[in-house]
Amino acid sequence: MKKKIGGLIILMSFVLLLSACGEKSQEDVIADLKENMEKMDGYKAKAEMNMNTGQEQQTFQIDIWHKKKDMYRVGLSSKDDDKGNQIILKNKDGVFVLTPALNKSFKFQAEWPQNSSQPYLYQSLINDIKKDKEAKFEVTDAHYVFKTKTNYQSNNNLPYQEIYLDKKSLKPVQVKVLDKDKKALVDVTFSTFDQKAKFADDDFSMKKNMGSEKAKETIATAGEQDPLTVYYPSYMAGAKLTEKKETSTDQGDRVILTFEGDKSFTLIEEQANPQTMMNSPNEVKGEIVNLGFAVGAMTENSVEWTHNGVDFMLASEDLTKEELIEVAKSVTNKEVK
Repeated sequence: MKKKIGGLIILMSFVLLLSACGEKSQEDVIADLKENMEKMDGYKAKAEMNMNTGQEQQTFQIDIWHKKKDMYRVGLSSKDDDKGNQIILKNKDGVFVLTPALNKSFKFQAEWPQNSSQPYLYQSLINDIKKDKEAKFEVTDAHYVFKTKTNYQSNNNLPYQEIYLDKKSLKPVQVKVLDKDKKALVDVTFSTFDQKAKFADDDFSMKKNMGSEKAKETIATAGEQDPLTVYYPSYMAGAKLTEKKETSTDQGDRVILTFEGDKSFTLIEEQANPQTMMNSPNEVKGEIVNLGFAVGAMTENSVEWTHNGVDFMLASEDLTKEELIEVAKSVTNKEVK
């Protein structure tokens, strides 16, 4: 009898110990995340983003700044295109995509970042977690893992994501964006995340982020131009190249490629020269789109972007938005003119 009572006491003690050390529930973690965001005045983070959405893997270094409530600065750099480093900037004047080395800027009317999932923005991840009532939740030794739906307005080919959060701090550790077959095509890995970041008054200004001195240096050495490198898409939506027209402009060489088929389109390429003065940003009635190797400006029937010293404009009355993006992402095959 004493043995039974002793065994029962040990069992009850073990159960109590397990309860005391019990893991937080999904609801507990979501409540903690909401509280964490409400308390946070801003953050600075660094991450690496690998994208396998095109023909080749692309790697970006991302520098993320956020100041409560609605100020953002996301710097994207690639070792393969140092002159194409870009900044997504949101301040009291609007939403912009900047290419400082070329003194170029686009202004968007879109409600970025609220209008779409953003795998490198902490609050976007938390919003996706809160919105998905069917989100799956797992606990590992080091992480809380949420598996949720995404909200990419112009790309339905990436419907899922896995979000890894540090159990102690709830900081983002890794985000995997998955295709319909649950294959990871985008992988964002955070290296730092500072929840007590401080900002200067002009950190989110256009002038500071365009880097006027650097732009002047670039412009001063822009007189010599390399030959235009012409790029071709590997995905053509069933169309075929029917015409290649070469012209010259004040900017330099321009090539117009015409593709015809059931879904015809035109691809215009020209040398990207630094602007000689700080012009007003080109206003776009569209949205920001990440092509894997560059951030572009997308309208209903076109996509514009700059990469490796070339300005691109892809336009079509036949292609859907998803097809426009797919063609644009495949424009990697090149020929030196």
